[in-house]
Amino acid sequence: MRVLIVEDEPALAGAVRDGLRLAAIAADTAGDGHLALELLDINSYDVAVLDRDIPGPSGDDIAQAIVASGSGLPILMLTAADRLDDKASGFELGADDYLTKPFEMRELILRIRALARRAPRSTPPVHELAGIRLDPFRREVYRDGRYVALTRKQFAVLQVLVEAGGGVISAEELLERAWDENADPFTNAVRITVSALRKRLGEPWVILTVPGAGYRIDVDGARDATTAEDATLPERAGNA
Repeated sequence: MRVLIVEDEPALAGAVRDGLRLAAIAADTAGDGHLALELLDINSYDVAVLDRDIPGPSGDDIAQAIVASGSGLPILMLTAADRLDDKASGFELGADDYLTKPFEMRELILRIRALARRAPRSTPPVHELAGIRLDPFRREVYRDGRYVALTRKQFAVLQVLVEAGGGVISAEELLERAWDENADPFTNAVRITVSALRKRLGEPWVILTVPGAGYRIDVDGARDATTAEDATLPERAGNA
């Protein structure tokens, strides 16, 4: 899952970003309306968290732009404006949820996950594929009934692959969806993380490498020789 946080207080934006990352949610931040609109134009997000009072186009303006785009992107307004009239106007502008400051990080995470689950493009809360059972809300993974302990990044990568239902996901798309905007597009972090993830899941390897295309979950038992070769990378590098 990837979230956009629009908040002009750097300390709060950083705290929210770090809190979401601890919950295996990738997060980008924008301190003004212009940057927020730019990020929305070039990236795909699952939820937008908007402060209403920000420099440039306001949070209200951004909410209206999201609604007008027809993307269906869920909007959570996170603001100090706590009067009933403020909340009413926020919902009228297209907000799907409204949380006032101060707030508990756990509640924010629960609300974000609930919005992503209700979004038209969302998938069932528990995913089962090729012997893998992935619960994004409990952050639990089982392989053939065996619990598998994963790092936050490994979990995020596996979630993207499982949700693809056996379809091929490129390294570039994994980098976009499981990391954030600060990730180096030339890094080998994706290959290293996938290699470590394979080891955690155990044999027979269930994540296949599709040469020149990316990775996919093996839903038909067709093994790929490159899978075993990639799995020889050191696991410690995948914990980044």
